[in-house]
Amino acid sequence: MKILILRFSSIGDIVLTTPVIRTVKTQLDKAEVHVATKRQYRDLFEANPYVDKMHYLDDSLADLIAALRQEQFDYVIDLHHNLRTMRVKRALGVKSFSYNKLNVEKWLKVNLKIDHLPNVHIVDRYMKTVEPLGVHMDALGLDYFIPEKDEVPVEWLPEGFRGEYVVYAIGAQHGTKKLPVNKMIELCDRINKPVVLLGGPEDAETGDKVAGFFSREGESAETGDGLRRMGKKATVYNGCGKFSINQSASVIKKARYVFTHDTGLMHIAAAFKKEIFSIWGNTIPAFGMYPYRTKFTVLENNRVSCRPCSKIGYDKCPKGHFKCMNELVLDFYLP
Repeated sequence: MKILILRFSSIGDIVLTTPVIRTVKTQLDKAEVHVATKRQYRDLFEANPYVDKMHYLDDSLADLIAALRQEQFDYVIDLHHNLRTMRVKRALGVKSFSYNKLNVEKWLKVNLKIDHLPNVHIVDRYMKTVEPLGVHMDALGLDYFIPEKDEVPVEWLPEGFRGEYVVYAIGAQHGTKKLPVNKMIELCDRINKPVVLLGGPEDAETGDKVAGFFSREGESAETGDGLRRMGKKATVYNGCGKFSINQSASVIKKARYVFTHDTGLMHIAAAFKKEIFSIWGNTIPAFGMYPYRTKFTVLENNRVSCRPCSKIGYDKCPKGHFKCMNELVLDFYLP
């Protein structure tokens, strides 16, 4: 039985589909599992033992479809469910199963603040897609496999971070999912342990501002007088842009705790069963993408009536005040 699983993007969403890949491979007799995704996400599958073959979307969907037609699949499992995957399914012409994106329910919550969202994690909604094949969730949660070449030796981190440390994933795809710089600094101060900042190259400048506040005793006016008077000196290492996605996963795997916005590294941390403190701005955990099957604490501001303002996010707060993050109370306890 040859099965194609479609999920083109992005990091977090792909990690959340890993239970489907694993259970299809292990629960169906002689299943040959193929996955189609964007080429930029190939590293997420490099070491996954449940994937038999990868297919990559580059510039041309037609080229991908042509390659997929040669495989003669028995079934297609669509975990993306957009116009491109609809074209793929129509072109292949075999039995397909598509997950429910809850677009109507999300629209009602965002635009009218009417809550018809089911209390079901997106992973379990992905799993509902394959129930007609007799596949069901097992006890293993999310997967993330790090190739041996991408394991980060402790010596790669500064000397003060070679024992217990905390990861703070400062990035996110949209600005309204991220704390402002002054709140990031407040968070790092409250953590009161060595903090490794993780994110992509696009987050490196922000990471420098956060780490620089503590190393230069807050010279930047951007951080505010109140923070400069705190009189504490956190230990912060800016790792943003210094590690690949698999290397970042390795750093997370060795961390004691993980603080993270609503972003892909949150789900990678959940795959390693880390204790997570998830920080929410314009999006909400009720959309079903909170940390899966691991201990977690939600940090969110439920005192603003305009939240959620989007099911995805914006570059800037559409109302200009950004109260969901600016007025977020960073209340947590680390043993």
